[in-house]
Amino acid sequence: MSSRSAEQVPIKIRVSTHIYNGKAKDSIEWNGFGQYLEKDNGKYIKYEEAAEEGIIKTIIKITENEGIILRSGAVKMRLSFILNKKRNGSYESPYGTFLVETDTKRMSLELSRESLSAGNFDLLYDLKMQGKSNGTYHMTIDFKEEAEQK
Repeated sequence: MSSRSAEQVPIKIRVSTHIYNGKAKDSIEWNGFGQYLEKDNGKYIKYEEAAEEGIIKTIIKITENEGIILRSGAVKMRLSFILNKKRNGSYESPYGTFLVETDTKRMSLELSRESLSAGNFDLLYDLKMQGKSNGTYHMTIDFKEEAEQK
């Protein structure tokens, strides 16, 4: 383990999500700053974003076999990902808590050779909410170490 293993490194982040639902396609992109951390065989990307509903805190944990996205604050959500497996999760809204299911088609984390605090997380999954298809989601997170956060 490196000496930086439990140190949070400031990073610049670009999150792109493409949602395919039948012939419809929707795209969401977010750029901001966060932290990257390696701890207990897991790699973590953490960031906060301001939304209409308020501040949303996101933690993404990636291990060799599993990915987890946890959101708290204005939105509460837990999504779990294991390649080629269906996993249950939850999404809380003002209208109640919904059961969600992910079916992961692709999941990979590539770290840069130049910096261990830079890389790309690629995730492709089908999402069901309350048993009904909500589309296919393709999320990519590009991140790199950023000395100064603006």
